[in-house]
Amino acid sequence: MAIRLDYVVRETGTNLFRNFTITLASILTVAVSLFLVGASLMLRQGVENATARWQGGIEFVVFLNPDASPAQIESVGTDLRESPEVEKVTFIDQQGAYEEFKQLFADSPEMVESVTPEILPPSYRVVPVNKEIDVVQALGQQFEGKPGVRDVVYASETIRLVQDLSDRLTVGIFIVAAFLLGAAGLLILNTIRMAMYARRREIEVMKLVGATNWFIRVPFMVEGLVQGVIGALLAVLSLAAFKPFFEQWLPNPEDFPLVSGFAVGGSELSVIYLLLFAVGCIVGAVGAGVAVTRFLDV
Repeated sequence: MAIRLDYVVRETGTNLFRNFTITLASILTVAVSLFLVGASLMLRQGVENATARWQGGIEFVVFLNPDASPAQIESVGTDLRESPEVEKVTFIDQQGAYEEFKQLFADSPEMVESVTPEILPPSYRVVPVNKEIDVVQALGQQFEGKPGVRDVVYASETIRLVQDLSDRLTVGIFIVAAFLLGAAGLLILNTIRMAMYARRREIEVMKLVGATNWFIRVPFMVEGLVQGVIGALLAVLSLAAFKPFFEQWLPNPEDFPLVSGFAVGGSELSVIYLLLFAVGCIVGAVGAGVAVTRFLDV
């Protein structure tokens, strides 16, 4: 028996509104859980962007003057590379600094347009052998007065605490979201089960006239998929509305410089939104798929 689109749409709509309160509960549970997932991903991405220069064990950064001569830049680099207390040195030229700047402030094109690579300082990012705070500061101070050096910035305990806190919050939120997604899947499963039970006489008649199992299953499976998609859409809209409020709650960058790089670009948000839609579809499809497999014989 061929499956017609108008039949699927009509039957799916009927099922959705037959148990409206349970359907609404399923959608809201999916939306809340996916919002938590999206918020944790956005927080983690923002922290990674804000602390990008400190990832990979980097403990201090030697910023050079934008107009430093090649000889001065090479002299500082040679001293760093030849120091037995330095494990690794990475040089970021002005173009590299500009590329990082564009990535961090992708959502502020007017700011990107006002900056050119020539005004950004090149830098050396240093991973010392001994990462104790006193040793790191003593090593960095050796380069503070060198020709061409503008400043030496250290990875403070604050940065490490922010990174650790972000990791713990992300894990905690993911655990809560996983339980909520599981609850959403069960709600969708029960919604489909109740819809099939309410229409058990119709299903029996359809089987008697030759309807295949797939002909009966498709509208119920689409119902679960629709619930997951609507929940994901609500989560994405909530996350998009939440982002500017969250950025307003951040402290002033002048008082807390770490948040100056806390920015989640449009491309990064797009990936998060697509992931939420994918998870919503999976939760809805799995819940509905289990229901139509287990409870078709009603």
